[in-house]
Formats: sequence, structure tokens, C-alpha cells
Amino acid sequence: MPSVLPDGDPAPADGLLPASCAHDAEGRTMSFYVHIPFCTVRCGYCDFNTYTATELGSGSSQATYAATVSKEISFAREVMDRSGQPPREIETVFFGGGTPTLLPASDLVLVLDQIRKDFGLKPGAEITTEANPDSVTRQSLQELADGGFTRVSFGMQSAVPHVLKVLERTHDPKRVPQVVSWAREAGLDVSVDLIYGTPGESLEDWRTSIEAALSYEPDHISAYALIIEDGTKLAAQIRRDEVPNIDDDDHAEKYQMADELFAAAGFSWYEVSNWAKTPANACQHNIAYWKGGDWWGAGPGAHSHVGGLRWWNVKHPAAYQQRIDAGISPGHGREYPDAQAVQLERTMLLTRLSSGMEISELDATGRTKVAGLIADELIDAKAAFAGTLVLTQRGRLLADLVVRELLDF
Repeated sequence: MPSVLPDGDPAPADGLLPASCAHDAEGRTMSFYVHIPFCTVRCGYCDFNTYTATELGSGSSQATYAATVSKEISFAREVMDRSGQPPREIETVFFGGGTPTLLPASDLVLVLDQIRKDFGLKPGAEITTEANPDSVTRQSLQELADGGFTRVSFGMQSAVPHVLKVLERTHDPKRVPQVVSWAREAGLDVSVDLIYGTPGESLEDWRTSIEAALSYEPDHISAYALIIEDGTKLAAQIRRDEVPNIDDDDHAEKYQMADELFAAAGFSWYEVSNWAKTPANACQHNIAYWKGGDWWGAGPGAHSHVGGLRWWNVKHPAAYQQRIDAGISPGHGREYPDAQAVQLERTMLLTRLSSGMEISELDATGRTKVAGLIADELIDAKAAFAGTLVLTQRGRLLADLVVRELLDF
């Protein structure tokens, strides 16, 4: 089942933000995340807040979802105005899920139009939707492009049928180059997502997936290590010894293979799990997250962040729709992370970027650790001498260890 919401203080029914959230707001980027919680099937490894038709029950509907989430967008505009937030055009929008493209393209465009109407889009704004290869057509991709979308991220995951079977992905891998071609025809930038470390995936299987992805000539590639989440079907299968467990050494070897093959094909890493053909092809929406920008998350279970305040919506689509229809905030809980939590998160995120973290942001104890991390070949010596902490390839494999060393915990 979908993941459990975090603890926190109750979110107010009017959704108003503390006055402190408006401090220095003009200097922060503003983005929108739109959660589409629908999937045709639940993949065995998935712990996201998503629902199949049989899990939805009564009180929510895919057919009315675009209208419902559009109401939250208008509610967000009212909350921002009443909370003293200065007007800011939206710089990035990301439709995630779930499978956003299970909704008609016209519904996704309707939601984007609501953001444009209530907030405005900055010229050149990046507008992305995730998509499964079997959830789009040539016509739907063209409709998305005509409606203002600029980018599509396809959940390829693997090019090897037996790996896709373990992951319970439903698409035919032969369809991926076709949908990439359609997206290109429509004028959309293309990203493909890969997963490595699936039980039963050999190194040659992984090489096959990498080479296939590169042959499609995308603008951007994400490659994520498979994580086994408690409560998922795959976790239960591993516990029953039906499939082998994942292996850290296998993950490391596959990461190194991917990084080297991507680099040879002209891709540069800009975040531990992300590579782009050019800096302009990097996902600006995710960069806004990693650099501490503001965003409003619309939809059930979506998380938001404005001026240091974090909040999250009720999880189930039926509860979400009930609150929206009643004209009250769908927020379930919220929190202000303390200074230590903020520093931990900032260090974790910035050190994952190729642009790195300024060493001057570390406290005295953290700065004393830099020399040892250089000696251990975990951070780049040249960048460190210039005042920036940038991970080496080995450091990317041990990013959590680097953070623990820097923060001494």
C-alpha cells in the first residue's frame, strides 16, 4: 500500500502560511508539483502514493480529477495572497505520479492552464510530465506539446524483458524508441529513467539497458538504484526467498558502468543519479528542490515547501476530493524543520550536485574533515582548494558517508 504520511503539526483548514514564510521570497524560485495518483497496476517495488482502479473505491474519480486539482491550484493562489506572499511566476512544473498520462492529455493541459491563469508561467518555464511508454500516443504527445509542455520523462527502467517482469512493468521495451521518436516529433525534450540492481539482473543485462537508452539519443538520463521498501510486494518476495536480495557491491559496479558509458556518450552528471547532454537539459524542477526553492505540491499526498515551512496533503484521493469540494485545505500536517535538520538536508542535497557545496557553509568541525575526505578520494581536490566540495565518482557511491563525516553524526 502507499507510504505512510509523516508526523507533524495539524495543518490549518484555511491553509494560511505564517508571515515569516514571505521573508526574502522574491529571491527564491517558485515551482509547482502536480501529483497524479493513478496507475493501471501497482509495480512490486513501488511505495509511492498511487492507486489502481480497484484501490480507489468510491468518492474519487479519474474523470473529475483534473477539475479537482485545478480547484486546489486556485486555492493555492488565494492562500499565497492572503499570507502576504509576493507574486511570483512559476519557473518549473512537474506532473508526477503514478502515471500522469493515464489522464487524457487535455486534462493535463487543463491543469497547466489553471497554473498559468492563477500564477503565470515565467518565459521559458520548464513543464515536465512523467509517462509510461504504453500510456502515450503520437497524438497525445503532440497535444501536450501544443498545450505548453516542454519535456517528457519516460519510465523505461530496463530494456530486458525478464528484468521488467520482476519489476512488474507492463510495457514492451520495443515501444520505448517509438515513443521517444513521437516526443521528438512533437518538439518535446526527452528524459528516460532507468533502474539498476533488480533481483536477477546481470551486469550484461544492465549494459544492454544502458546501451539501448543511449541509442534512443535522449537529452537526459536518470539511473536509480533499486531500493526495497518495507510493505511492498517485492520486499515480501525477498523475505520469502522467492527472489534474491539486492547487493550493495552489485549496485556500485552498475553505477560505475553507467557513469562511464554515459560519459563516453557525451552525458555529464549533474546530480548523483542524473546525467544531461548539456547543462540546459538538466531537470530544472529537481534542481529547484535540491537548492531549496519554493514549490506548491497539488494532489493527494503531495508535499509543499514555502519559506522553510513544509506541509503535506491528505493521502487518499477520496479524502482529498472531499476537502477540496468543501473549500478547505487538503493539508494533513506541517512542520518547520529545526536548524540541525535544515543543515543536514542542505548538506545532503548540495553535495549530491556537481556544482557542489561551498566549504564555507560547513561549521568548524566539518571544515576539518575536508582534508581527510580528499585523502580518501571522496571529494575532488581541485574543487576543494577552490572552496567547493564536489564528490568524486567514489564519493558519489559513498555520499551518505561523506555527509556523516562532514556533520559528525
